[in-house]
Amino acid sequence: MNLRELLNLISGMFAPFIVSIAAFHLLVFIFLWFWSRRDLRMIASALDDFTRGLPHRSVLDRTAHLSDQIEAFIADVNDILNSPHRTTERAMLLQRINILDEKRRYLHSLFFETAYNACRTMIDAYPLMGVLGTILGIGAALQGGGASQETTRTVSEIVSRFGDGIWSTFTGLSTAIILMFLNSLAEPRFLRLVEHRMHVRDMISKAKRELSLGMPVPHSPGGPAA
Repeated sequence: MNLRELLNLISGMFAPFIVSIAAFHLLVFIFLWFWSRRDLRMIASALDDFTRGLPHRSVLDRTAHLSDQIEAFIADVNDILNSPHRTTERAMLLQRINILDEKRRYLHSLFFETAYNACRTMIDAYPLMGVLGTILGIGAALQGGGASQETTRTVSEIVSRFGDGIWSTFTGLSTAIILMFLNSLAEPRFLRLVEHRMHVRDMISKAKRELSLGMPVPHSPGGPAA
């Protein structure tokens, strides 16, 4: 197999190759979607256990979005931590501080964030792959001698192959547009999950700091400590 035949083979396979990669890309997005849904449920469940039984706990409808439930749970805990006079509730939180410590696997977000960042970034590669397939098709037609007859045949082959090669560019652009649209739907959920993890980490650190050793939070005569 000479170079021209090899380039012809590669350029002819580029459009199906792009479609195959895009299908795998879509499956990864679906996997990340279910992954984010699972982690949201785990965070909401852990915070529900942590705040269960508090006298002034927020009560949301069972159909409320998991993000709203998480924000409500975090707000309940922070209200107690910011109110040194609510000693009974602070003691209850102190007894339950280890609940979140035992369920912190869902707070390890590096792999999720890395996978999503890779998926989002690779969308930009599809138009480039499409153009590369078209260039390879034209390059395959350009391989040959310099004789007049050969030149005429080469130009004719370029024209005939340009129609095939343009489908590679079309496929790359089309898949990029579709995946960009899907990413625009998924990105708010994924970024919200990252924010929830950050808020829960901050809340755990604050609870440990202010409830450590079961001591009341020191405060000045003018009000609670900063």
